[in-house]
Amino acid sequence: MSYYRPPADGIIVHSGSRKPPVLAWPDISSRAKWSVSSYKFGFGIECLLDGDPETFWHSDGPQPHFITIEFPRKVAIQKLSIQLNFPLDDSYTPSTLAIRAGTGPSDLQDVRVVTLDKPDGWITFDVSSEPSEDGEGMSPVYAYVLQVIIAANHMSGKDTHVRGLRVLGPIEDNVADDDPFAFKSQAFKLYETIR
Repeated sequence: MSYYRPPADGIIVHSGSRKPPVLAWPDISSRAKWSVSSYKFGFGIECLLDGDPETFWHSDGPQPHFITIEFPRKVAIQKLSIQLNFPLDDSYTPSTLAIRAGTGPSDLQDVRVVTLDKPDGWITFDVSSEPSEDGEGMSPVYAYVLQVIIAANHMSGKDTHVRGLRVLGPIEDNVADDDPFAFKSQAFKLYETIR
């Protein structure tokens, strides 16, 4: 299986892609509890996570609209991957996203602002805008809560459509290359270290 690794500071655009892209970063979305600011009946949070490009979260209420992702413990968050479809959603398509992170809903701080121009497909970007210590890529954000705020839509639209969202953790390089019996499956990785 091949992975696409983009430039460290760039936004990856998988134009026209309806299926989630195969990336090197692990998907940690299922570890969290998800909530949204508002939704229309039948277009709730489950539509963000179902992997179906035909379904979408449809906000319903005053702006700004937001998606809150709460983890049970502090996690390292490297990237977000969001699916948008300007050709179908028109003025419902987000144009400006503000990403906030913190230990709880009351202490969230802005970590990144992303501006998009007529996106169509999956867009993957670093959550942080701070370079890593080694200068190769961006640092992960360590947080209990991550919030994606739709600050503006194309053509000043009021409600919003988001067809998919994934939270990605950092790439783990903790297995030594010289280990002939390295644990590879998730079941075996549970017993890799002593707790």
